[in-house]
Amino acid sequence: MFDTLTDRLQAIFDKLSKRGVLTEQDVDAALREVRVALLEADVNFRVVKDFLARVRERAVGAEVHRSLTPGQAVIKIVHEELLATLGEGGKLDLGGPPPRVILLVGLQGSGKTTTAAKLALHLRKQGRRPLLVAADIYRPAAVLQLQTLGKQINVPVFAESDQAPPDIAQHAIRQAVQSALDVVIVDTAGRLQIDEAMMQEVEQIKARVRPAEVLLVADAMTGQEAVNIADTFNKRVGLTGLILTKVDGDARGGAAISMRAVTQVPIKFLATGEKVDALEPFHPDRLASRILGMGDVLTLIEKAQQQFDEQQALDAAEKLFNARFDLEDFLAQLRMVRKMGPLGELLNLLPGMREVTRQLSPDVTERQFKRIEAMICSMTPAERHNPDMLNASRKRRIAAGSGTTVQELNQLLRNFREAQKMMKQLSTNPRMRTMLGLVQRRRPR
Repeated sequence: MFDTLTDRLQAIFDKLSKRGVLTEQDVDAALREVRVALLEADVNFRVVKDFLARVRERAVGAEVHRSLTPGQAVIKIVHEELLATLGEGGKLDLGGPPPRVILLVGLQGSGKTTTAAKLALHLRKQGRRPLLVAADIYRPAAVLQLQTLGKQINVPVFAESDQAPPDIAQHAIRQAVQSALDVVIVDTAGRLQIDEAMMQEVEQIKARVRPAEVLLVADAMTGQEAVNIADTFNKRVGLTGLILTKVDGDARGGAAISMRAVTQVPIKFLATGEKVDALEPFHPDRLASRILGMGDVLTLIEKAQQQFDEQQALDAAEKLFNARFDLEDFLAQLRMVRKMGPLGELLNLLPGMREVTRQLSPDVTERQFKRIEAMICSMTPAERHNPDMLNASRKRRIAAGSGTTVQELNQLLRNFREAQKMMKQLSTNPRMRTMLGLVQRRRPR
């Protein structure tokens, strides 16, 4: 969601980095451009004013003048002040006697119901035993939606058709105690806009269940109105955290910065897609780095750890070092990479790769992945293990079976052989042999 802001800031910092000495006028000119970039990204104007005042105070001081690379010093200051604005990421407060209650609030359409299921799945993976509560009795099919999601992620859902939402929430806690469930997630009703009836109902639910967490679920595409929404909910029900949804869309990103700065409560999660597992804990340092185009290698590693089977990865590494890596292994690794997400998104997490991803069409790269997979799947097991046996007639059969051309198949085989040759050369390197020894020692017993 920060792509446009990132592009604008990178262009500004590129100009600064090319200057050997920065004058006060240079800093002011750069900060004027930063101001425009932040306002265009829907960051609240008061937040922008405060942010730039802090940056300027440091940027025109001795901190920059003493630096050998003044441009980089300014970038460092912007990064640190952006980090201060985003605040610290917060963990859920789930200590104390169970069941612990999490109250989700927000406007209609912000994604509360789906987020409730995502949060339940996230907690279940951590060993918790959550209960979902359908307290939105006004929106058509809201209860059915939550029940369907609960069944999908194997989490129980509490619902009552003839009770008021405060009573439903209170009865759900009794059910959680009887069923030895330790977290209760209450999905409350929303409105198209803030109104008194909605606020009073949420206040009543909070008074009844005394939640450990009151989380505002907010659409990242809300824009400037996000500040008013967050501020109103915080004053009426006392927020303990924020969950931003639809951050994978074309939002301009200012809502994240503005809501955190105005409410002074931490952003706890980002909903990064429509699937029930698309919920990430919020890490302000990683987000600040991504906004400034510095990449986010830690998130990439975590995505890999979630999708890659350690034993398979160790086997693949050993085969690579011993030049025994075949097309069967390549297909398995390709499928694991695809599970991590779109290639463009993964490359964006690497420092300095934004220019590369800008030239890549997501549709093209995904199509290429599918064509490679189709070609390998059209081979027999023997052909995958030994591509040298592929003669002209076999290649025609594979091309016809995969909906590709013989030329594309030849290109795949050429690239694969080049990779094999490179790994064979590396395997003779003493340092690489040492790494192989480490890999073998790490194998599970």
